[in-house]
Amino acid sequence: MKAMVLASGGVDSTTCLAVAVDKYRPENVIALSIYYGQKHKKEIEATKKITAYYKVEHLYLDLEKIFMYSDCSLLSHSNKKIPQESYAEQIKHSDGKPVTTYVPFRNGLFLSSAASIALSKKCDIIYYGAHADDSAGNAYPDCSSVFNNAMNEAIWEGSGHQLKIEAPFVNLTKADVVKIGLSLNVPYELTWSCYEGGDVPCGKCGTCRDRAAAFAANGITEYI
Repeated sequence: MKAMVLASGGVDSTTCLAVAVDKYRPENVIALSIYYGQKHKKEIEATKKITAYYKVEHLYLDLEKIFMYSDCSLLSHSNKKIPQESYAEQIKHSDGKPVTTYVPFRNGLFLSSAASIALSKKCDIIYYGAHADDSAGNAYPDCSSVFNNAMNEAIWEGSGHQLKIEAPFVNLTKADVVKIGLSLNVPYELTWSCYEGGDVPCGKCGTCRDRAAAFAANGITEYI
């Protein structure tokens, strides 16, 4: 078996990479990093260090032009400010819609693109780090188990039954993800989660808050 892992340089995808490496061995794992026009490249820089640590093949794809019409606050061409509050707070005034840091159908595009590359690289499965906290309240609908199941079926059928996708954490919390990662000695000091591109994490955006809470739930005050 050969696996491809969508690698963003954050906690979830790095833990996912660790799971794949533990299961398939480094020589059978490929990491795919995707640039989509973020306001910074901290994630890509982190992924380079992480893939070097795990000694896996690292591929890079630029999908920036696909999102040129989006005004998502994560994108470099957007004038919107990144919210400095938790996802739970953001959901309260989103009227049931995804939060402003939701990049339109991002995971759908990522997985579709990854499927094409994975087939060319003779991979059997694609891993990505979606978890239940991200899909809660429809914050990121492309992180839900319903979405994962639908995409898996589409890719399985569209690949002629050659390729599947798996989100091993889709029904787990971020705290659960960190717990798994700690058991696998994931180098969380190499990861980057913050939506801002400063020298240090802002500690205020939704993903910084989620990261801190997940580590705190595991009794860890480092890596925040």
